Amino acid sequence: MFVWSKLTSAQWADAWEERFAGHPNLVIEYLKGAKSLRLRVFCQIEKEAAEIQARFGGSIRKTHAAEWNKPATLPRPLKVRDAFLLTAESRPRELAALRKSNPGREIISIPAEMAFGTGDHATTSTCLRLLVDVSRSADFSPPGSTKTWSVADLGTGTGVLAIAACKLGASDVYACDFDPFAVAAAKRNAGRNGTPDIRIEEQDVLKWKPRKNGYDLVLANLFSTILIQAWPVIARSLAPGGHLIVSGILHTQAWDVFTAAAGHGLGFSKVVRKGKWITARGGHMTDLIAAEATIGA
Repeated sequence: MFVWSKLTSAQWADAWEERFAGHPNLVIEYLKGAKSLRLRVFCQIEKEAAEIQARFGGSIRKTHAAEWNKPATLPRPLKVRDAFLLTAESRPRELAALRKSNPGREIISIPAEMAFGTGDHATTSTCLRLLVDVSRSADFSPPGSTKTWSVADLGTGTGVLAIAACKLGASDVYACDFDPFAVAAAKRNAGRNGTPDIRIEEQDVLKWKPRKNGYDLVLANLFSTILIQAWPVIARSLAPGGHLIVSGILHTQAWDVFTAAAGHGLGFSKVVRKGKWITARGGHMTDLIAAEATIGA
């Protein structure tokens, strides 16, 4: 057995927790003074540890069985509105039991992966709730209508948002991530959840050239520094009248992120804080102003 380890500043604890969200063999140890921490990931084979080191630096060493620390239970399933139950479970019998005990909810299975988006982190779970709300809004699902809608999921991670969008009725879903490991995980998850038609590709969002007609809904669960750089691309990717859901924003950085967005004609009508993290729903400012005018008329 092998263990990968890395020392880092305690201020980045949330970011590291999200990067390894759901990984059963992650240990975060706060060092004396709580200003720094040691990350450790226990691996059964050296190749897995080497892949982590190639991505994040750090060191690898052989370890003894006594140091092996693997939780016996999976993370608790997460309920999202009355629409979904997210679980790390992947065994057919257990999934069947979850379906039976949760009638009316779609089960989304996202086994623990070394990538974003398992669904239990504050940013992803809040994005999911807002995604459900948007999918049920009057302009997306008018009564008696068979209207279809398109989605771009930027920084898809394990693909959970794209998968949820498909299950909510989106007929044209594009997902991308710059991390090839995340792309591979997203493709596996799309297949296991019955949504193989999602177009998933390895792509740097800062270099992405969105299609001319844009998307009805754009999801961007990215770090603040990336969001600020990506606003010009995101603004071009959003169709007129489209909806935008963004997250990955630390509350201390929200002002800078939203100010930069405004410079590209984007605004937000709903902002949700969960712990240290901010998630927001919005769109083109011209559309938001028009909607306010209609409500006030």
